Amino acid sequence: MSNSPFNLHNDTAYQHWREAKLTSAPTDLNALIVEIGDPRQLTASEHAAILERCRLANMAIYVSTSGDDSSKEIPIVMGAHFGLHQLDHNAGADEDAITSLTVQTDAAHENYIPYSNRPIDWHTDGYYNAPKRQINGLLLHCVHPAADGGENALLDHEITYIQIRDHNPEFIHALMQPNCMTIPANEINGVIVRPAVSGPVFSIQTNGALHMCYTNRARNIIWHDDPLTTAAVTYLKILLRTDSPWHFLGKLQAGWGLISNNVLHTRTGFTDDAHPRLLYRARYYDRIVGC
Repeated sequence: MSNSPFNLHNDTAYQHWREAKLTSAPTDLNALIVEIGDPRQLTASEHAAILERCRLANMAIYVSTSGDDSSKEIPIVMGAHFGLHQLDHNAGADEDAITSLTVQTDAAHENYIPYSNRPIDWHTDGYYNAPKRQINGLLLHCVHPAADGGENALLDHEITYIQIRDHNPEFIHALMQPNCMTIPANEINGVIVRPAVSGPVFSIQTNGALHMCYTNRARNIIWHDDPLTTAAVTYLKILLRTDSPWHFLGKLQAGWGLISNNVLHTRTGFTDDAHPRLLYRARYYDRIVGC
């Protein structure tokens, strides 16, 4: 897309977009929060307030009155309010494609960190999905928080793009290569349950939006073996662990949720009490409509 601000050959469009983005991008977690009533019945003003924050930061945090209501209708309807319908039926998800993020020790979940109480490093969801199944929308709804820990760090991927491009545009070029990042096949007991997947870190969607696919994992990942890619990934990792005005850290409470265009995020380790931590996770092939 020659007129895209994400086209490295169109610096004029990039500079205009960059100025507008940095002028409006929130630098306070509270600026992302919208208080609402029932997430299943948003008012026009509640919807507009959430959408405005998503336009500015690709994410919003809603604080609802649903409390510890465990109905899965909440995340499903909440996502639908913003054009999120195409759920990813990923491994580990429930039959309705909504994933119950809680400590699970059965054979199907015990080897996967999201179903443990261990910390999770920077990533976007579905980084191991095939190119045609990229996760563009992500919704987390908290039914019950952990007794201690379980915070999420959040970072708008468009801000990360700006930081990298301003430092060295050639790094963006390397991170946009189709063979930049490879996640090896997932093999269980000699059976391949997911083939190896290769793709770019940054890409431009058909609607012109910027998409990011990334994981900070140190094992079971293969980066394209050339000096430029190595330098670009090293710089990206430095950015993620270096605090900035656009790094946010918060903890979802009962009835709270995050709706986003699959921004970069983490999770700290946590400790449960008699009421285990439970979050519902919905991954979508859609992007939030209107931003």
